[in-house]
Amino acid sequence: MHKGRRPGLFGPEGHPGPDPDVRRLRAEAPLAARMRPDSIAGLVGQESIAAPGTVLREAIERDRLGSFIFWGPPGSGKTTLAHIIAGSTRAHFVQLSAVSAGVADVRRVIQEARERLGYEQRRTVLFIDEIHRFNKTQQDALLPAVEEGIVFLIGATTENPYFSVVDALVSRCRVFRLEPLADRHIRELLSRALEDAARGLGGQGVEVVPEALDHLINMANGDARSALNALELAVQVTPRDADGRRIITLDVAADAIQRRALRYDRQADGHFDTISAFIKSMRGSDPDASVYYLARMIEAGEDPMFIARRIIVFCAEDIGNADPRALQVAVAAAQATAMIGLPEARIPLAQAAVYAATAPKSRAIINSMDDALRDVRERRDEGVPLHLRNAPHPGMAAHGYGRGYEYPRDMPGRPSELPYLPPEMAGGVYYRPADSGEEAEIARRLQQRWRQLTKQDAGDTIPTEPKA
Repeated sequence: MHKGRRPGLFGPEGHPGPDPDVRRLRAEAPLAARMRPDSIAGLVGQESIAAPGTVLREAIERDRLGSFIFWGPPGSGKTTLAHIIAGSTRAHFVQLSAVSAGVADVRRVIQEARERLGYEQRRTVLFIDEIHRFNKTQQDALLPAVEEGIVFLIGATTENPYFSVVDALVSRCRVFRLEPLADRHIRELLSRALEDAARGLGGQGVEVVPEALDHLINMANGDARSALNALELAVQVTPRDADGRRIITLDVAADAIQRRALRYDRQADGHFDTISAFIKSMRGSDPDASVYYLARMIEAGEDPMFIARRIIVFCAEDIGNADPRALQVAVAAAQATAMIGLPEARIPLAQAAVYAATAPKSRAIINSMDDALRDVRERRDEGVPLHLRNAPHPGMAAHGYGRGYEYPRDMPGRPSELPYLPPEMAGGVYYRPADSGEEAEIARRLQQRWRQLTKQDAGDTIPTEPKA
């Protein structure tokens, strides 16, 4: 152990320290906390950032720390990495939770770190769990100390730090992305817990049938904490048999981990990533993927009206007039969702999602609107042509308002030759229907109108590019 290192929960090599209080704390800690490794060599998973030769591992093993942000889903090892650093560094280690700490706590820690550096020439590692919960003021309070090297910051977050942490702080830290643990990693961790007599369940007569172990691994969904907590609960509720064994059956395991640990947070990446996959699946005309991501959102507790609104937008944006009924189905599904709520609302939402996924696609509507908006914003406005203006007063008619306007109904069989766009926009093409679904028929009618107006041959086609 390095000289001057602050004692942790465990002593060297994972054995309890000499202090009886330390041993008591160790015995009372949850299994997931007791099984945390003491060194980077014992870390399971995260090979891309912690394998031998990686920047992070070299920094930890050589005690050449900087400021880090560990970003990943629950149970992926963020806090474990922080504790490994705490046991490996000669620096003083301080831990704060963004849930309970405030600006005063941050300033106190920084002042103590400044004094420690001045009197002892010893740096401070400040670990802030759930750093995304700090507001901007709290995060800004860290900046001078991180910039000056008074503290090495280690932040842990389940949310995307590029959105949840201020840019100035992110730019001063190295961001490490942790991935969910693979099933083989969860299996290894559970096996360690079952075999380790010092920290885990070894020597207690615990046996887990293979089907129960597979169920715990599957339902943990890459979350080590969830798997270890479920195993510990299963052991606690299972009485010993006549031979003194605790046999964890599939039923016991299923009862201990009743629901899969979904990687979904309505305010974080899970929310945005899943709705993105949902929309892209509908856009890609894959009804199976669309229903799957819809189910993930519903199971995770997403607001069903949020889902309904996104389907409405999708139908207008990506389907449009290729199938005008899609928007009607989406609006009806939103109305039904508002009226009946979950769980029944999952049915009209699924109906709308499948309809949208299987409908012909066209972005002609949104493209036409965006092109028109661009011209409105960027080009000179000469006003509405006089022949299109209303003339409710004789004086206005005398100024040419409404003069020469023709009612289309008075000209059966031919379109009006009056220009509807302002002169400076003459020839502009905004709506360019696709050749799929009902827009193919709309395109045919527009082609016929254009040929009649321009006296073009049947082989000529309407321009497809907007006016430059």
